[in-house]
Amino acid sequence: MQNPRSGRRQFVLGAVGAAATLATTSSRLFAQTWPERPLTFICPWPAGGTADQSMRALCSVAGRILGQSIAVENRAGASGMIGSKALASAKPDGYTIGQIPISVTRFSQLGTLAADPRKDFTYLARTSGQTFGIAVPAHSPFKTLKDFVAHAKAHPGKVTYAHAGVGGATHVGMEEFASVAGIELNHVPYKGGSEALQGVLGGHVDALADSSSWAPHVEAGKLRLLATWGEQRTPRFKDVPTLRESGYDVVVDAPNGIGAPKGLDPAVTARLRDAFRQAVGSPEFKAVAEKLDAPLLYLDGPDYEKYVNTVYTKETLLIDKLKLRELMKS
Repeated sequence: MQNPRSGRRQFVLGAVGAAATLATTSSRLFAQTWPERPLTFICPWPAGGTADQSMRALCSVAGRILGQSIAVENRAGASGMIGSKALASAKPDGYTIGQIPISVTRFSQLGTLAADPRKDFTYLARTSGQTFGIAVPAHSPFKTLKDFVAHAKAHPGKVTYAHAGVGGATHVGMEEFASVAGIELNHVPYKGGSEALQGVLGGHVDALADSSSWAPHVEAGKLRLLATWGEQRTPRFKDVPTLRESGYDVVVDAPNGIGAPKGLDPAVTARLRDAFRQAVGSPEFKAVAEKLDAPLLYLDGPDYEKYVNTVYTKETLLIDKLKLRELMKS
């Protein structure tokens, strides 16, 4: 004779199993019909910048793979955090995705981003890095990085540089370099790299700290590149030393990533991960990445999430080292 409790337990377990099977089946059916309309891709930077160009190329290819167009929507401001917050707050139905700047690991701790990158996003892919550098106008008296540092030491706080926003990669990277070099610089924030570039080209600022928006202007003879910030020299400007080669142990790459709001259907997540994996490997994207001096740094969603968590811990130390909370208030 069956124990009543055992019977109830089997009934509950059976019901749970049936519910799980139903949920899995429902998820698969949803993924088979998804996407039924175009997707929106939130780019947290102004149109025309290097990140914007990179993301548009990816979305063009991924859209073809998914069978629906992906419309890029620029929501710039607050060093990329306006767009990041919009992405975290969006409905997790697979129709809103976007770029997740790695600086979310910093800004969430500084209070600028009202979201936690460790739990508020679904990570789809890490795509490519960026080539950062310090550039000055061609007529600048700074012929080398050594000249730049010497002048800054002789005139503390007088040398100005443009960057894409307080607390972003270009600002923090430049301040880290200044700290290692023992100099004090005067930072001038802009809404994005393209605006910062115009500030330097217009003669309003002494130097530019940015990803490769400066590249065509360096080749055209309008700007002079003093140093790049990667582990190795960029092939396009192989005669320009890195910060590390110049005696300053600073490396900045700030790779781009793609994600969605937390709670995305697992089957849809898998389709998006596959689409962007193919997009990163496509000849079309590789050509754009090469033009932007953006090294491919692909990671699949789960590995990208692990990377974000590792960077989050490192940022905790960097925030204290550079006194970023005080800088954000100044």
